[in-house]
Amino acid sequence: MSDFGEALGTASEGGLFARVFRRKRGEPSPAGDDRPRHCRNCSAELAGPYCHVCGQKGHVHRTIGAILHDIVHGVLHLDGKLWRTLPLLTFRPGRLTREYIEGKRARFVSPMAMFLFSVFAMFAIFQALGFTTPTDFGSRETLQANLKSAHENAVSQRSALAEQLAAMPAASSERVEIETDLEELDKNIGQLEVANSALIGGDEEGTIELNVTGIEFLDEGILKKWRDNPSLMLYKLQANSYKFSWLLIPLSIPFVWLLFVWRRQFKAYDHAIFVTYSLSFMSLLFITLSMLGILGVPLQALLAAGSIIPPIHIYKQLRGTYALRRFSAIWRLAALMVFINIVIVLFLQLLLVLGAF
Repeated sequence: MSDFGEALGTASEGGLFARVFRRKRGEPSPAGDDRPRHCRNCSAELAGPYCHVCGQKGHVHRTIGAILHDIVHGVLHLDGKLWRTLPLLTFRPGRLTREYIEGKRARFVSPMAMFLFSVFAMFAIFQALGFTTPTDFGSRETLQANLKSAHENAVSQRSALAEQLAAMPAASSERVEIETDLEELDKNIGQLEVANSALIGGDEEGTIELNVTGIEFLDEGILKKWRDNPSLMLYKLQANSYKFSWLLIPLSIPFVWLLFVWRRQFKAYDHAIFVTYSLSFMSLLFITLSMLGILGVPLQALLAAGSIIPPIHIYKQLRGTYALRRFSAIWRLAALMVFINIVIVLFLQLLLVLGAF
């Protein structure tokens, strides 16, 4: 057994022994009551299980089992709060959001902790399953050669179909099908020519224009980076989408605020809690659908679930959080679905800019 395996086995064994020999709550020590009288951190006299001065727990564990618990809890937040939060987040998101806003927070995982956990889990699982953005496109010369070859094949197919069409009688029933194929080939040839022009930095009329930010020097810099090294830019796009996923929160809050601008009892803080819990659920839903796809669930069912569940969840969260009537929640949901597309576009623009510098 390797050193790592032995260490892992020892840690597991220590955790099991610590569990066996740990006293139940309220059970006295065989050698007498060994409960600490003073806080180990600030030396204040204890009046309960926690210090009333600094908040540290009175009894300090010194076991391998406690270390394993801290690792699991610190990385995955797998404690009672998570199991109380997930059902409400899934089935009663409005109640969860409203109770957290009103101050009932000790029972639930905080919105930001839930968001970070869901994002961490999503990208970790995608990496493990191989759901990553392809970044190996080869050199620029290889890309140009592949585009040139695809363009020549498309042109050759079009010439053959054009000759076949010219030789057909005018009343032939196959003419419509061939004409449709020719139109499709013309479209593909045009797209290949545009892609090749963007790769080499220009076309017959000049350079390809890219309008990401509307600022000329930024757009030119972004386009140059994508032409020079598309693999690196895709890698940066993937990495930045993880590192800067939190930007979705401040981007979304103003749009939610617009839906309640005349209702002053709802503050920006309320909207931040709403947005963060909603994003957490969407990340967990994406994980679930991806896992179901791996298990063989039909793509049509996954697409249907991905289209139906998010609006229903947002509707329920709107009604519960802001105590809305059905009509008020429905029109706000419709507006919010439009705003979500705007937020996604803004987020992608930010990722493109961050990846260029």
